[in-house]
Amino acid sequence: MIGKTRQKPKQIVEEYDSGAGKARGILRRTMAEGKMRHFRRDPAPELAPWIMHYWMIHWDLRGCKPHLAENLPHPNVHLIFENGKNGVVSGVQTRRFSRVLDDKSRVFGVKFRAGGFRPFLGKPVVELADRTIPARQVFGSEIKEFETTALSLRPDKEKIAAANEFFLARIPKPEKTIALASELVDLILRDIEIKTVDDLVQRSGIGKRTLQRVFREYVGASPKWVVCRYRLHEVVEQLNSGEELDWAHLALDLGYFDQAHLINDFKALLGCTPAQFAKQVAANRRS
Repeated sequence: MIGKTRQKPKQIVEEYDSGAGKARGILRRTMAEGKMRHFRRDPAPELAPWIMHYWMIHWDLRGCKPHLAENLPHPNVHLIFENGKNGVVSGVQTRRFSRVLDDKSRVFGVKFRAGGFRPFLGKPVVELADRTIPARQVFGSEIKEFETTALSLRPDKEKIAAANEFFLARIPKPEKTIALASELVDLILRDIEIKTVDDLVQRSGIGKRTLQRVFREYVGASPKWVVCRYRLHEVVEQLNSGEELDWAHLALDLGYFDQAHLINDFKALLGCTPAQFAKQVAANRRS
């Protein structure tokens, strides 16, 4: 009797433009079987103040086990088109994103900069938190042509061209607060020394109440939530690297009172402790 050879988990193929960068916050970078490709492409330069990048995911799991895709969402709004469905706008998601993928499908998405969706929505972005609404509710029937292209089998470059054409025809008027919101979120991501809202106040020179108003109106989440989320992103990235970590030291570096506080936050969001997550990563590497 010939035994079946166990195959190693497959890395999800990821391609990205320099401006888009590598995806961050992905909890499962391998899959047991099947194929998946993740593309991240820059928008037209004129759209950069509002749109961060376009993203496309193609998967083929026909005849394979379903794949659980999970990630820690960012403080961004997305416009999403998926094969066989109408386009939707997804607000900032405060919880872990989980979805079981199967069969064969594809998704085309637009990731807006923090603050960048405010002029399209026309009201505080916080009203979209943890919500998904029809794209036509925001963009009207004019989005139909772009939606048709995004859902078609046309090459991704044609979908990107259609997205650029759609938004270039609707470029909002420049607004200082939009740029400010984006800069503040980028600052939190880049500067690991920003561990609290008070740290952000000190770094930015902006009062706490003003920060809270800007984040509520333009980002869709509080500055405290963004700080905490990006610090947990840092934990996930370090765990995915496979390096052995000093948890007590890392907790202090990220602004937690102690190791237990870090573990509790991590478990509340991801459903497991950092140690358990690290074992999962190690097991996938050995398989």
